[in-house]
Amino acid sequence: MATMQDVARRAGVSLSTVSYALSGTRSVSAATRDRVAAAMAELGYTPNAMARGLASRRSRVLALVYPAAERGLGGTVAEFVSAAADTARENGHHLVLWPFRTNQADEVRDLVLQGMADGVLVMEVTLDDPRVATLRDAGVPFTMIGRTRDVGGLPSVDVDFERTTREAVDHLVGLGHRRIAFLNHSEATATEGYAPTFRAEEGFAAAMRSHGLEPLTRRVDESPQAGREALADVLADQPGTTALVTMNEIATFGVLAELQHRGVGVPEQMSVLAIVTSPGVADMSNPPLTTMHAPGAELGRLAVLNLLSQVSGEGSPAAGALIGCTLEPGQSVGPARDAAPASGAAQSPPRP
Repeated sequence: MATMQDVARRAGVSLSTVSYALSGTRSVSAATRDRVAAAMAELGYTPNAMARGLASRRSRVLALVYPAAERGLGGTVAEFVSAAADTARENGHHLVLWPFRTNQADEVRDLVLQGMADGVLVMEVTLDDPRVATLRDAGVPFTMIGRTRDVGGLPSVDVDFERTTREAVDHLVGLGHRRIAFLNHSEATATEGYAPTFRAEEGFAAAMRSHGLEPLTRRVDESPQAGREALADVLADQPGTTALVTMNEIATFGVLAELQHRGVGVPEQMSVLAIVTSPGVADMSNPPLTTMHAPGAELGRLAVLNLLSQVSGEGSPAAGALIGCTLEPGQSVGPARDAAPASGAAQSPPRP
């Protein structure tokens, strides 16, 4: 079955030119339009009915591309999705979830060019994300929730990982902690090029070294058992560890279970600070976690407004908005054992 990409190759034009020839959203010369029509006839390609009507109407749909089957929709992601859906609705659009993986860029592009959505929100962004290049080359409006390696000029909103990790480390150091380990996302996410895995790891290392401390990082699979094993590995490698920074919600529960199994008090003997997460997730643990609350709601709102500015053509999209996480006191962080807090630092009070 012929695709728009096949038509573009046969006509000797770009995919975006085929899209413009079909939709009429941009001017295409008569000669080019004839070449596209001839290629379609030769290949037996029939454009989607919605695509033929794009010149006069829009779908009023925004697509959120997120691999839900692989990642799941946890509490932190749900905050983003809820805010994005509300913002879309307030602006006369509907938000739909497209559970495509990173390597399914062509499918995403083709659905948009067939009129199934006016634009795309791209989540779980990798450093070299094929979806971004494909959508950009096809002239499809999109906004990243995350950042590629070279984000220059591309529309995006993201967590400020450098600021978030710095503030997390500063908070723990202020409480007297000197041996702090970071439990990151899995090695598999690093292999995929998942950007947060690298940005948080780099931010943590820089923050530790700014205090003259040696960073210890472990990449941990997203499972409670992996969290247990990672804790055991950290304690074997660095027995004096008094604090953990975690960016892996499921593994964090395993960490807490293993600490309890070993009779290690939280936060009396070990502080646990979970970053890029939500208070809803924090309340699922015992004790409730102290967190760096991910700005999911604000990112969702900004991402949709950014995308709508492109769809409407009524403004220039923001090139790259960064928002840091906010410290939310729980009951899992306290002063380092046998160490007085630095001047001006105080234990995080429990949340009411």
